[in-house]
Amino acid sequence: MKHPKLVHHGAREGVTGSCHQLWMDDTHSLLIDCGQFQGGDEGHADDELALDFSIEGIKALIVTHVHIDHVGRIPNLLAAGFEGPILCSEPSARLLPIVLEDAFRLSISRDQSQLERYLKVVEQRIIALPYRNWFTLHETDTVEWKVRLQPAGHVLGSAYVELDLSAESGSERVVFSGDLGAPHSPILPDLVPPERADLLVLESTYGDRRHEDRAHRRERLQAAIERALADQGTVLVPSFSIGRTQELLYELEEILHEKSESADASGTAQEPATRNEDGAPDIDWPQIPIILDSPLAGRFTRTYKELQGFWDEDARHRLEEGRKPLSFKQLITVDSHDEHMRIVGHLAKTPRPAIVLAGNGMCSGGRIVNYLKAMLGDPRHHVVFVGYQGKGTPGRDIQTHGPEGGFVDLEGQRIDIRAGIESVGGYSAHADQADLVGFVSRMKEWPMEIRLIHGEAQAKQRLAEVLEARYREAGKEGNVTIP
Repeated sequence: MKHPKLVHHGAREGVTGSCHQLWMDDTHSLLIDCGQFQGGDEGHADDELALDFSIEGIKALIVTHVHIDHVGRIPNLLAAGFEGPILCSEPSARLLPIVLEDAFRLSISRDQSQLERYLKVVEQRIIALPYRNWFTLHETDTVEWKVRLQPAGHVLGSAYVELDLSAESGSERVVFSGDLGAPHSPILPDLVPPERADLLVLESTYGDRRHEDRAHRRERLQAAIERALADQGTVLVPSFSIGRTQELLYELEEILHEKSESADASGTAQEPATRNEDGAPDIDWPQIPIILDSPLAGRFTRTYKELQGFWDEDARHRLEEGRKPLSFKQLITVDSHDEHMRIVGHLAKTPRPAIVLAGNGMCSGGRIVNYLKAMLGDPRHHVVFVGYQGKGTPGRDIQTHGPEGGFVDLEGQRIDIRAGIESVGGYSAHADQADLVGFVSRMKEWPMEIRLIHGEAQAKQRLAEVLEARYREAGKEGNVTIP
């Protein structure tokens, strides 16, 4: 059976704007993701939400996960007249309205009645598909199209998409990877690759690199925070609202739990944050406030807690022990802007240590900016980066120039960097080169064709070379292409 027609409307010359159209016949098609362009990807710097394709004949939209570069153009799709269903996993069905509400407020309108009408349309269109089950999309006397979503391990609700296409001329299995997760991700079960694919559309974000060791990242996070806390200041952790924030809370709770058990076993209370005789920090972890200052991250975290049935075995085991990985007693959630500004002012002056998680992850906006403006000039405070800082972002400038006493421009204001700056690797939510190759090589039947999307040119090229080498080593036939 010949591969069906497939056109990539995004994530073709970059890593954002994921949107792929697969034709079922000459007139009917499916859309897999409809994401926003970011950072000027593919020439969309002026209009990152534009639709440059006709919606005629699109029967359904399948969403792999709720990150904005995969769902951000859904409002435009609806405005253009799309009337089909939005298919996604059960967790994504809960998270997607939150993402789209925030996107609507930022890019379209803050009018409450307009927002409510829009959200009502979105929620009416969403159809939640349980993982691992086949569902019929399109059926005639001669053709049957089925879809199955499988956990992708990227964020809660993420899925790769299996499409089974049967016709009189034969059958075809097309798989869209969406964004694949890396192993050892808190809360999320590790992904299991599909048994087979004739055509695989594969992301390649980190197709040219390997991540730092993930198995021991929590220990590195703890060490970085303890070095910072010993200076009696605030530790600022810029973080994205969905996925990264929940992972950090989960790992901070783990540190607190272990420290509490250790203190109970010794029967002694820890001293306030100082350095012991060996020069190592001696931190009173059970007394340190963990401040989550992001209303959006707070909403996602509450929804994560309501979706515990989709957590991995280790996370559910902690719940059975009576622990609260995302709502422990030292966690303080900040909602109102007034409370946010009060806490910024208080922490900038107080000698009591604290840990703050605030958005956004690259310091280009959000509440983290107010903290940075108030604290970057004081050597008592520290910034700990746990995620990639994009080129041209304030986060990259702080990460690059901070250790040498440089400065950063924040909202038109030059801020000299005197605070400590640390970076902890191993927190990427994306599969690296080895994981991507493993997604293919662990299939029982390797794809006859792989199309690489969602990556920079050098990442796609390097991944293509590695995949081609693996095919040769295994004596298998397969064609790796870059659209």
